Amino acid sequence: MLTIILQAVAGAALGKFGAAIGAGIAAIAAAIGIGKIGKSALESSARQPEAAGGMRTTAIIIAALIEGACLFAILVCLLGITG
Repeated sequence: MLTIILQAVAGAALGKFGAAIGAGIAAIAAAIGIGKIGKSALESSARQPEAAGGMRTTAIIIAALIEGACLFAILVCLLGITG
């Protein structure tokens, strides 16, 4: 009986650890993606300064979509921790 309880507790702890790692990976992936967007927007505005306004707007919209996906992923991981 005790071994069954210990296995259940170990499995729950491992699941919480996995959810926390997943949230961290989602945040890091979003940071890398937004960094690449910023780099590309800066390089393209250096090549064509007259089109910088449109590229900036597009970069902000794409960054917002990435942040939304990251937030969703983190919420799913947090639900895994509490569930």
